[in-house]
Amino acid sequence: QVQLVESGGGLVQAGGSLRLSCAASGFTFSRYVMGWFRQAPGKEREFVAAIEYSGRTYYAGSVKGRFTISRDNTKNTVSLQMTSLNPEDTAVYYCAADRSNIYYFGAVFDYWGQGTQATVSS
Repeated sequence: QVQLVESGGGLVQAGGSLRLSCAASGFTFSRYVMGWFRQAPGKEREFVAAIEYSGRTYYAGSVKGRFTISRDNTKNTVSLQMTSLNPEDTAVYYCAADRSNIYYFGAVFDYWGQGTQATVSS
């Protein structure tokens, strides 16, 4: 059974940092692209970042330079370090897995976690 379990969300002031983590199980982690998406109230879910097994990373323009995605292929985890947060980053953040081993823009991810809330106060 595939499971993606996010953790690390919370409330932080503008300018602060949060680190999200995702523990994956039930599939061959090393063969999957891992990603983070987010959905703010009243908005559609949007891509945040993705990482291939090799460590190659991709970011949305709105977070590039502020967020860092990483993965530990020995522990089957993927993380998202978020810095210089602003209220526009407030959203539910989702971990996702794509069975392709190479990321491409618009890829359809196969598995999703339940999400973790990150709230940035002004």
